[in-house]
Amino acid sequence: MKFKRRVSTLVASLLVIAVLAGCSGNNGNASNTPSNSGGNTGASAGNETKPAAGNLNETGMPIVKDKITIQMLTGKPPAATDWNKLMLWTEYEKMTNIHIDWVDQVPFANLAEKRNLVLAGGEYTEAFFTSQMPISDLIKYGAEGVFLPLNDLIDKYAPNLKRIFEQYPAIKKGSVMPDGKIYSFPTIVDPEFPSALTGGKIWINKQWLETLGLSEPQTIDDFYKMLKQFKEGDPNRNGKADEVPLSSYWMPGIEGYLRGSWGLGNRGAHAGNFDLDPATGKVRFIPTDKKYKEMLQFMNKLYTENLIDHNVYAVDYAKYIAEGTKGVYGAMWGVDPATTIKKDSYIGSPALEGPDGDRMYTAIAAPQLWTGGLVLTDRAKNPEALVRWIDHFYGEEGGKMFFMGFKDVTYKETADGKVEYVDEIKNNPEGLNLDQAVSKYLTWPGGGYPGIVRQKFFQGAESSPASIEATDKVKPFFPEEVWPPFSFTSEENDTFTARATDIEAYVTEMTAKFVTGKNPFSEWDKYVKTINDMGLEEYIKIFTQALDRYKNS
Repeated sequence: MKFKRRVSTLVASLLVIAVLAGCSGNNGNASNTPSNSGGNTGASAGNETKPAAGNLNETGMPIVKDKITIQMLTGKPPAATDWNKLMLWTEYEKMTNIHIDWVDQVPFANLAEKRNLVLAGGEYTEAFFTSQMPISDLIKYGAEGVFLPLNDLIDKYAPNLKRIFEQYPAIKKGSVMPDGKIYSFPTIVDPEFPSALTGGKIWINKQWLETLGLSEPQTIDDFYKMLKQFKEGDPNRNGKADEVPLSSYWMPGIEGYLRGSWGLGNRGAHAGNFDLDPATGKVRFIPTDKKYKEMLQFMNKLYTENLIDHNVYAVDYAKYIAEGTKGVYGAMWGVDPATTIKKDSYIGSPALEGPDGDRMYTAIAAPQLWTGGLVLTDRAKNPEALVRWIDHFYGEEGGKMFFMGFKDVTYKETADGKVEYVDEIKNNPEGLNLDQAVSKYLTWPGGGYPGIVRQKFFQGAESSPASIEATDKVKPFFPEEVWPPFSFTSEENDTFTARATDIEAYVTEMTAKFVTGKNPFSEWDKYVKTINDMGLEEYIKIFTQALDRYKNS
C-alpha cells in the first residue's frame, strides 16, 4: 500500500491524503489509459439486461438466474489495463451471472473533470465505481434523486457490510449523510490493521545509528541531535558530505508526524486542520494556535541548518526514490523503505515527546478511509443485484479474491496456510513493479475502491514486518478518538467549501514560507489576523455543527 497523495473536503486533505495513497499502490504518474467518450446511459445493444424482478437470488451464487449487464464509470490508476478484459471481472462474471460493461474508464488525472461533466450534463451511467466521489456530491445529487439511497438495500442485500456496520458503529455513522441516508459504499480499513491506518511514517537508518553510537530518539531534542550527527558525522563513511539527514516526497507528511509532539491533531488525520482544544474542549483551528507556531519554528530550525532536504516543497518523486537508492537518507517519511528504495536498514521512529511533554501519534486515519467507493444512480436497472455484487467484497472470500486474485495464477498458498503472490508478480520477469504486475489481473492499485482492507489479504508495504513493528511503536500514543470525514448539509457545504478554499490555500502557502524562512515569525500575528479576516469564525462554526451532528447521529 503506497499511501500517498489524494477527502471529502479541503480541510481533511492535509494529512489523510498520505494515508489514502496507502491502500492503493498508485505511483503518482499520470495514467495513459484512454477514456471512452460519450455518456452512455442505457444498456448496449445485444447485452442481456433484464429486470431484477424474479431474476434475483437473494443468497448464494449466482446472484441472478439469467445474465444481466450493468454499465459503470470507473476511475483507473496509471498501471491499469482494460477492465473489460481483466481476469478479476471475467471470473467474477462467471460466479455472479452479472456482466459489468466498463463504458468509461477514466484516468485518475482526468477523473474529477469527467465525473463533473457527466453529472452536470445528465449523461451518467448506472453506477460510479472508484470514482473518488466527494461527500459534497453525494449530498447534492442524493438530494436531487440522482444517487439512490442505500439504507434499505444494504439492510436487506448487503450482509457483509451490515455486519461491519454493526461491529463498528462509527463506520456506519461516517457513512450517513445529514439527511440520514447512505449514498455510497465506502473504502474501509480493518480497525485491526492499524499499520494501514497510519500510512506514512518517519523511518530512521539503523545502520547510521549504530555507526555513530546513537540510540533511537525519544524526544524532539533527541531527534534534532540525531539529524545533526547524520549531517556532520559522515555516517556512511565515504568521506563525503553527501548525507541528507531528513527527506520526504511530501512535506506535510513530516509535519503530520511532528504534530503530536506539540499536542496538535488530537482527533486524527481526517480532521485535517481541526481538532479539540484541550483547554476549552471546543473545536480548534490548528494553524492559528501558538503551539503550531512553535512546531513551525522547530521545522524552520531543521530547514535553516540543512537538516531537511531543501527539495521537499518541489520534489520529483522519481528523483526522490533514485536518491534514496544511493543510501544517502538518514531519515525519511513514507512507507517501508524496503518497498520503495529497496533498503532494509530502516526502522520506524517512535512517537517523539515534545518540549511541553506532549507525546502523541496523530497521523492516523479513521477506518472509514473513503466514503464514495461505489455510487448507484437512478438509472440502475438492477440495484438489488448490484448491491449483492459489491457486498461480496466486504466478506472474507470476496476480499481474498479482490486483493489476492486466483490460486496458482496470482497467488499461492504456503505450508502454514497463508497466501502470497506468485513470483510473476513479486519478481516480474519483464521488470514490472508490483502495481503494474498486479494490474494485469486485479484492480486494487490506485485506491478508492469499495471494500475492506484486511491485513491477511493485503500484501502492500503496510503489511511488511517492518511496518507492523513501526506501528507497534507508535500505537500506545494514538489519540483517544479519531474522527471520520464529516458531512455537511447543502447549505453548509457551499459556505464551508468557499472558506476552506481560501483559508487552507493561505495556510499551505504561509506554512511553507515560515518553514523555509521566506516569511519571518515576527509576522505571525499578521498571518493569524489574515486567517480570521477570511472568515475563520464561520469556518469553525460549520465544522462544529458537523461534529455535533456526528455525535448525535
